[in-house]
Amino acid sequence: MYNLVMKDLKLAINPWFLAMPFLTGALMLIPGWIYLIVLQYFFWISIPNIFGQFKAQNDLIFTTSMPVSRIDMVRSRVIVIVTLELLHIAVAMFFGMFTIHLYPNMIYYFFAPHMGFWGLCFVMLAIFNIIFIPMYYKTAYKYGAAVTASITASLLFSVGVQWLGIQNSFVFNTFNGTGAENMMIQLLILLAGIAIFTLFTVTACKLAIKRFEKVDI
Repeated sequence: MYNLVMKDLKLAINPWFLAMPFLTGALMLIPGWIYLIVLQYFFWISIPNIFGQFKAQNDLIFTTSMPVSRIDMVRSRVIVIVTLELLHIAVAMFFGMFTIHLYPNMIYYFFAPHMGFWGLCFVMLAIFNIIFIPMYYKTAYKYGAAVTASITASLLFSVGVQWLGIQNSFVFNTFNGTGAENMMIQLLILLAGIAIFTLFTVTACKLAIKRFEKVDI
């Protein structure tokens, strides 16, 4: 499975998409921006192009001709997706820390990049994974519908939660007001987000394996 992961990272994926987290992550330095958009560039740009490359390179036929199981094929591809997601969020976090210190007196109308904000980002990634990965492995070839559905769901989540953060004073204070200074609350939100991300991704992987085993290649 390790070799399959390396195949994707070194051969199948354009190095440009490994550099994308650093380019999009720098957008966190824009003062008072809608920071949930930063991670969505991964959905809008990287995923469609990466899976388009897989299709153009006929990666499915090539990989199935190798002495590997279908389970390992799915798991390795999920590992690649998660690796890129974690790279995006880690770089964004790095720039987010600078943002907090660069603009200490900034009045945020949208979510500020405090610790709890990243918990919301993990939930957004989780929603994308639970929809995209199982849908894609209905064929392991066609990705358009899976990309559209997963992007739509994650976008609706981000719009909904950001709207709630603006309209609801409790939510606003939790992420931007007094709650932002409460490290216990912020840490709990972050850990809850990571737990949801892990649960959804593992579930998505299991569903994808079941579907891929039924695919006639």
